[in-house]
Amino acid sequence: MKRILSLLLLLCALPAAAAVKVLATVPEWGALAREIGGERVDVMVATSAMQDPHRIEARPSLIARTRTADLVVAAGADLEVGWLPLLLRESGNRRVQPGQPGYLEAASVVQLRDVPQTVDRAMGDIHAAGDPHLHLDPRNIPVVAVALSERLAQIDPAGATAYRDNLDRFIGRWRDAMTRWETESASLKGCAFLQAHRSFGYLAHWLGMENRGELEPKPGIEPGSAHLSRIVANQQNAPAAMILRAAYQSEMAGKWVSERTGIPLVTLPFTVGGTPQATDLFGLFDDTLVRLKSAVKRP
Repeated sequence: MKRILSLLLLLCALPAAAAVKVLATVPEWGALAREIGGERVDVMVATSAMQDPHRIEARPSLIARTRTADLVVAAGADLEVGWLPLLLRESGNRRVQPGQPGYLEAASVVQLRDVPQTVDRAMGDIHAAGDPHLHLDPRNIPVVAVALSERLAQIDPAGATAYRDNLDRFIGRWRDAMTRWETESASLKGCAFLQAHRSFGYLAHWLGMENRGELEPKPGIEPGSAHLSRIVANQQNAPAAMILRAAYQSEMAGKWVSERTGIPLVTLPFTVGGTPQATDLFGLFDDTLVRLKSAVKRP
């Protein structure tokens, strides 16, 4: 009898099995799912911070995970258009198809920026629905968090209270962090920048920074020396304060321009895991601001 009681006590002490299997397409939404889901979710992220989320191979392992997922959390706005539809189709999982409770796009619950008036193949790899990198405006994060909490509760009603409690704690911490970030970032307002790719529109809008253009001649097109030379020439009269690139992007074009202009090249984490300091969503913005402010302070 004592052995049976000991076994029962041991089983009660073990953590409950995860109720919801979540597949997040990109690290930021995987991190948010862990914040809101806590111990009730088992989260897998399809990509890493060092991968271009536009160009991912629909590997058999990802198809297998999609097949067993209860919830797919995607950025949307065509960010994953080259690979996520294949995962969903090949998985045969009806629960996570678009329009079902098991499919959530962050882009569907926020106001997207930079929606093109016209779309033409000659314009390069543009997103017809708007800029999908909405996580770089921290004001969007709580909006997505609320939608995610509601969706998890719909899929797992037994965990509804836990999801709501996690959401409330997260939003409280996020509100405090936002107050601190907006104070710390005051020196960045009005700073002009160039960017390797059109990645930082939401970040610039939040911080009040001025985008002077991209190093790419068109989105997704690698710049040549002639194009970069024109960018260098344009910096003679009104130079940008910095050149931005995401951790997963090549630094070659940015270094080329930096060496010829003296404008610092700043590598930003872009998403969770992009730098050693960006271990979660809070670290993502902490480290982003440290790196931006460091560039502004350079002589």
